[in-house]
Amino acid sequence: MPFTSDTGIPGLIIIDPSVFEDSRGYFFESYNAELYSKNGIKTVFVQDNQSRSCYGVIRGLHFQSLPFSQTKLVRVLSGAIIDVAVDIRKGSPAYGKAFSVELSADNRKQLLIPAGFAHGFSVISESAEVLYKCDKYYNKSSEKGIAYNDPELAIDWKVPADQIVISEKDSQYPFFSFYESDFVYIP
Repeated sequence: MPFTSDTGIPGLIIIDPSVFEDSRGYFFESYNAELYSKNGIKTVFVQDNQSRSCYGVIRGLHFQSLPFSQTKLVRVLSGAIIDVAVDIRKGSPAYGKAFSVELSADNRKQLLIPAGFAHGFSVISESAEVLYKCDKYYNKSSEKGIAYNDPELAIDWKVPADQIVISEKDSQYPFFSFYESDFVYIP
């Protein structure tokens, strides 16, 4: 399984699984703890989350505060999304930078997002089903977020502004400059 760190952000990894295709369809291991560990990813996942959303939905930017922060492994079961991670680790060379990548059922890429990142995605297909693994359980009292439309982050969600669908909760999050991060980058 090739792992690529071409994101330019320490710890944020795009994973391209080895896919075996023939006339019947395809097969791939979407997760193999032993293989991931051999490639330096020793995260133990404890919870899977799945969502289905229609075109234009933006979910995020979400994270859980310490000590409940989560590492996530994100992939798409159907459709396509723009997956976004924002580095909120003080001292990181990429602090305050947003990274985005298209994840789809067709390209089968996955994004490993370590703790210390805000995460969100937009649906750019008619609908999309997203599955992500987490290394910590959901903790409502530690839920936090950053505004999806923060001009400083300048995220291109690939959805026209008049077609964006956002939850009331997500529309209330503050801009990044108002967030005082507890996360610290450790090289």
